[in-house]
Amino acid sequence: MATDTLKSTPGAQGGAAGGLRRLLLDNGALTALIVLVIAMSALSGDFLTADNLLNVGVQAAVTAILAFGVTFVIVSAGIDLSVGSVAALSATVLAWSATEAGIPVVLAVVLAVATGIVCGLVNGFLVSYGKLPPFIATLAMLSVARGLSLVISQGSPIAFPDSVSHLGDTLGGWLPVPVLVMVVMGLLTAFVLGRTYIGRSMYAIGGNEEAARLSGLRVKKQKLAIYAFSGLFAAAAGIVLASRLASAQPQAAQGYELDAIAAVVIGGASLAGGTGKASGTLIGALILAVLRNGLNLLSVSAFWQQVVIGVVIALAVLFDTVRRKAGATAPAAGASGGGKGKQALTYVIAAVVAVAVVGATSLLHNGSSAADRPKIGLSLSTLNNPFFVQIRDGAEEEAKKLGVDLTVTDAQNDASQQANQLQNFTSGSLSAVVVNPVDSDAAGPSVRGANQAGIPVIAVDRGVNKADTSALVASDNVEGGALGAKALAEKLGGKGTIVILQGQAGTSASRERGAGFAEGLKDYPGIKVVAKQPADFDRTKGLDVMTNLLQAHPDIDGVFAENDEMALGAIKALGSKAGTSVQVVGFDGTPDGLKAVRAGTLYASVAQQPSELGRIAVRNALRAVEGEKVEKMVKVPVKVVTKENVAGFEG
Repeated sequence: MATDTLKSTPGAQGGAAGGLRRLLLDNGALTALIVLVIAMSALSGDFLTADNLLNVGVQAAVTAILAFGVTFVIVSAGIDLSVGSVAALSATVLAWSATEAGIPVVLAVVLAVATGIVCGLVNGFLVSYGKLPPFIATLAMLSVARGLSLVISQGSPIAFPDSVSHLGDTLGGWLPVPVLVMVVMGLLTAFVLGRTYIGRSMYAIGGNEEAARLSGLRVKKQKLAIYAFSGLFAAAAGIVLASRLASAQPQAAQGYELDAIAAVVIGGASLAGGTGKASGTLIGALILAVLRNGLNLLSVSAFWQQVVIGVVIALAVLFDTVRRKAGATAPAAGASGGGKGKQALTYVIAAVVAVAVVGATSLLHNGSSAADRPKIGLSLSTLNNPFFVQIRDGAEEEAKKLGVDLTVTDAQNDASQQANQLQNFTSGSLSAVVVNPVDSDAAGPSVRGANQAGIPVIAVDRGVNKADTSALVASDNVEGGALGAKALAEKLGGKGTIVILQGQAGTSASRERGAGFAEGLKDYPGIKVVAKQPADFDRTKGLDVMTNLLQAHPDIDGVFAENDEMALGAIKALGSKAGTSVQVVGFDGTPDGLKAVRAGTLYASVAQQPSELGRIAVRNALRAVEGEKVEKMVKVPVKVVTKENVAGFEG
């Protein structure tokens, strides 16, 4: 939505009320942000606190920095879908160079920034000289950059250098460095767009590329520079993100390109090119951050959050379209200082209105007593997997039994999104936090924040590194992997060929289960692993990957899948071979997995009793809140479930 002060039609300013209405209509994104802040302040007493507002700034930082770079591209009528992957690649290059390769940190940072610029230049070359549509060129780079990130890291997170990790810290103990970086990058964007030759070229190319070329602009070279800027900003965003997580995650920033594009469009830029400003992009990023933060604080279902955010984005852009049709027109590029004076006045008036209304709204929460029921937050790595859904169900069942208010969030296998959710929990009025980490290292900084706030944290299924947890409630993934190896090897009589379906690269669960299976297989030298491929813990991908592997290895004897979902996909690919000539072993003991065990198509599943994990985690969280003694390590036994014992098993 346009954030410029737009010229109203004559007669539209009939008095102060009419002027305010016109001002709000002509600055749609700013109006939307003010309305959101007021609404969240009214609905949640935890929203309007200094700590939480700083959280919003931190959570907007990475998206905003990416979006600033994308602004250059969209203003010039292009699109860049690769920024999320380029961010992950740049951070991985920095971490690998500074640790594995032993390169000095300063040079590693330069190399990371150069990586982002090179990726941008490749995009620009493919668009300008290769004549590829920007959508296709940057989609290709999205895949290439993500693949290179996985290749360099071997699918595992790499610890970030301490000297660079300070970018994720605070200055003076309260001012987050990511917010400062965001402000600096925003000012740089505004300067480039408004004060430089290349900035004016972007508007000219986006307005009419052919006219720009005929007027003497070297359009091809300008596009190289434009996409290089986007790559540079993506590299900066990747470094900031990895600093927050204290590690470079090869799967980090997945889907962030869509958030970046949404922020730019909400902020008033047109995908047709020719319009857009840094201030609008910043407001767009803040709108997305406020939405996610507020919905977390309001305990809105993780599934409904996605629906709400999508609807708000659509309504925001629709409102802008209606406003434009009502007659508001953007000022011409290079408008005189009078227009800038009006814009400055717009922001001053908006700030005054926001402060006044929010201040009045906050009175609704003054004097309200804290709820008698203890509040616990549960952050799950994903709810797109039956295993974690069972953890949630067990936790909710126990919370209801104990009279606890439980707020559940879904990190969607995104370590940075989980960091945001944990920060929201910390700034809210929660008594305790239960976390199922996407990655044990990446969860550390956020859990340390909860430690400083005096909030007890219980880890479930996976531990948290470099932070204090009151308890770890888990099964042993390594032990489970070894049990899976033993069960499959003994079923095959100690000899044969097998393939392994791995989980999502970079996750601790995949690493631990794979390591346990490899260790257990050492006792059976007659078993040969002929192939192993990731299928991301997903049933559909398990089907596709298994189908492909069967083309190269049609005579395999067994399959080990690091979760039941992939095992069920493999069974579908194997058809009649499953349970007869090919034995399949899964992991987790999910309801669908146990049905397959009963049917005989899945030989065994290493069951972790996820519902019990959830119940015990909530129980221990409440004990920690009440000051009772909590065991540091609570083990939930794993067991191999086969057709012989599945009838009496409860997962």
